Amino acid sequence: MTKTKVAIIGSGNIGTDLMIKVLRLSDTLEMAAMVGIDPDSDGLARAARLKVPTTHEGVDGLIRMDGFDDIGIVFDATSAKAHVENAKRLAPYGKRLVDLTPAAIGPYVVPPVNLDEHLANDVDNLNLVTCGGQATIPIVHAVSRITPVPYAEIVASIASKSAGPGTRANIDEFTETISAAIEKVGGAQRGKAIIVLNPAEPPLIMRDTVYCLIGDADQEQVRASVEGMVDAVAEYVPGYRLKQQVQFTPIPAGDPVHTLFTGDASEVTTKVSVFLEVEGAAHYLPAYAGNLDIMTSAALRVAERIAQRFFTEVTR
Repeated sequence: MTKTKVAIIGSGNIGTDLMIKVLRLSDTLEMAAMVGIDPDSDGLARAARLKVPTTHEGVDGLIRMDGFDDIGIVFDATSAKAHVENAKRLAPYGKRLVDLTPAAIGPYVVPPVNLDEHLANDVDNLNLVTCGGQATIPIVHAVSRITPVPYAEIVASIASKSAGPGTRANIDEFTETISAAIEKVGGAQRGKAIIVLNPAEPPLIMRDTVYCLIGDADQEQVRASVEGMVDAVAEYVPGYRLKQQVQFTPIPAGDPVHTLFTGDASEVTTKVSVFLEVEGAAHYLPAYAGNLDIMTSAALRVAERIAQRFFTEVTR
């Protein structure tokens, strides 16, 4: 199979880890460019050592690079603000964009939930929500495909050391984007997201908690759906796992939790609690940085599926 050439904009931790995943793990993608704005960044230096073409002149430098026309997919691992400008600059060139920022110019994609739908619709800019979204939205969807979810809340706890300048600069976008995606992709009527930067030493592995309020439903069906979804995510994020069995807690009438959603209080009788852990593969980042690993792993899965579709269309 002819490999699809890709470029990565953003030579920080996420971009560098993604580059290493492409080089080590992908049979369908070929690194054609690593793009940054800091000529002294470790990501650009590492790319050069691995014989990957580089530029420190941002997206304009990418457009001027030899071989730019042959690049089919561009990953953007910069920031929400930067992606808006990068997408504008790349728009005339017909590239497929995989957006790892919270910019959400394109529709949200969570691979086991809606990637096939977006591929069928030929979407050219796919947004990966956030690390917390990639970890938790599959679980909300797993519950909502069995029974209505009037309210879902997620808490993503990540090691402070794994939150770089880009993550910290995008905290507001992080929570707003996840909250919206919990509803649009996860299927909850109302969603809320909380992020915790844990300063513990040694750093702790990413932990995520998902709460879903539901009515009367077959709990075994819900449990099986959640466990099946965990297995689906673990296919491309091996460190993704349940920390304990799915929990079901009855909610008595009049409980204050009913104020969390708009609707008939009698519709909510049970709180579903799902506790997750995401351990990184340690390709470039430490194993505790599962929050970054799940983003790069999801990006790789999305791009490989796009590449497979391109190849099929070209040779049909």
